Amino acid sequence: MKTRLFAMSAAGLMVAATAASAADLGGRGPFYTPQQQPAGYNWGGAYAGLNVGYEWGKVTNSAGNPSGLLGGLQAGYNWQSGQWVFGGETDLQITGADDTFAPWKFSNPWFGTLRGRVGYAMNNILLYGTGGLAYGGIKGNLFGLDESKTHVGWTAGAGVEVGMTPNWSAKVEYLYVDLGSRAYSITGTSNGFHSNILRFGINYHF
Repeated sequence: MKTRLFAMSAAGLMVAATAASAADLGGRGPFYTPQQQPAGYNWGGAYAGLNVGYEWGKVTNSAGNPSGLLGGLQAGYNWQSGQWVFGGETDLQITGADDTFAPWKFSNPWFGTLRGRVGYAMNNILLYGTGGLAYGGIKGNLFGLDESKTHVGWTAGAGVEVGMTPNWSAKVEYLYVDLGSRAYSITGTSNGFHSNILRFGINYHF
């Protein structure tokens, strides 16, 4: 009888302890730490990449309208403060833009830019404006006589860049490039070149 009473009492104590423990757990809530929201896309740091696109434009003081494919390299650095992204970028392009009118032919075989960038980031989407220095080669031809000069001017544009992974992004960009005029012997006047550029690129972020 005593053994039976002892067993019943022990069982009762265990049940009571279990109930109390359950009630205590219910009062404190679940034992887990809520997961933090994932960090936003990081646009800061150095990057480099490739681009391809198309150029179409006009030679000043001439009827020439060179156009053609282009491709090149770009590299830059970004600083991010909240959703604002500031940076600098340089690029160098090779182009097939040319045009022949009457006996003259003009082409823009290469150009480069050195630009500032200011953008607004929405996580992995960056909207930005850009502008700065432009320079490039203009080549004229008349009856087999070539005349090439390096021009300096300015550029401005805008673009959208999308981060696909922490290290890779893709962009589409429009630039207006105005290469200042210089005197050409084959035309007897000053000629320059201004063009529109639409290009697509990829960047690797270090």
